[in-house]
Amino acid sequence: MLAQRVIPLFLLLSLGACEQLSNALDLPDPHKTAALAEAEGKAIGGACRHAGRSLEDCYALNVKAQKAAIFAGWREMNDYMMQNNLPTVPSQVAHPQAPAPAPAPAPAAAGGATDAGTGGTPPEDRTAKRPRTAQ
Repeated sequence: MLAQRVIPLFLLLSLGACEQLSNALDLPDPHKTAALAEAEGKAIGGACRHAGRSLEDCYALNVKAQKAAIFAGWREMNDYMMQNNLPTVPSQVAHPQAPAPAPAPAPAAAGGATDAGTGGTPPEDRTAKRPRTAQ
């Protein structure tokens, strides 16, 4: 009689602990993984819109993110910004995948002469070392 009550109770308690067991064993949960990927894509899309990036640029910079989630986040942020008249906030940090801008060519030195103290360094290096005086 006692076994008939204890066994179903034990089975019920053990089934309730399945999620805790899978968390303890670090087993992947496909539903949580998909929800996390969608939330991350929405966050990326919202950040791209807030920074003033186009949707295509956002797709190109975040190849691994879901495009549908990026679009959903971009659209939600666009609606929010339009409703509240918020301006875009351009990024102050260059993206690591973006190519670095080429340095502007320095004007050639007059007559090809070099300063004696610089050891023949190019003119663009000398201008960085010495501040220019106002004329």
